[in-house]
Amino acid sequence: MESTNKHVKNPFLRWILISCGWLAVAGGVVGIFLPLLPTVPFLLLAVACFARSSERFHRWLVEHNHLGPLLRDYLRGSGIPLRAKTIAIGMVWVSFPATTILFARDFRLKILLIAVAVGVTLYLLSLPTAMDDNSDQLNKKELP
Repeated sequence: MESTNKHVKNPFLRWILISCGWLAVAGGVVGIFLPLLPTVPFLLLAVACFARSSERFHRWLVEHNHLGPLLRDYLRGSGIPLRAKTIAIGMVWVSFPATTILFARDFRLKILLIAVAVGVTLYLLSLPTAMDDNSDQLNKKELP
């Protein structure tokens, strides 16, 4: 019978994947506070690294109280919660214009920063929005 274990067998490669996973977790946590760093892609990279290297770290990340819900919704394909989307877009439009006005001297840099803000906003808007917990509970009650 074939094994369904997808963990890498090479201990060196496993160590590299675990290290990359933890670096990605660190980047994701920093991204929570710095709008220029994307939180979700870092966390998705971490969960992918852990899926191939450590069942314990993978389970820890997916079941984490703060990081896990965003990952679980995204991995299930249900999207990002509306509140997280709203906060992320709000932070982009507070931090980017402030940075542009206060720190960017060159006009081209100002245009680039605003273009990045527009790009990040459009990307976030293009992601599916997860249903909130209340509507999910209502749907479960309506089913026979």
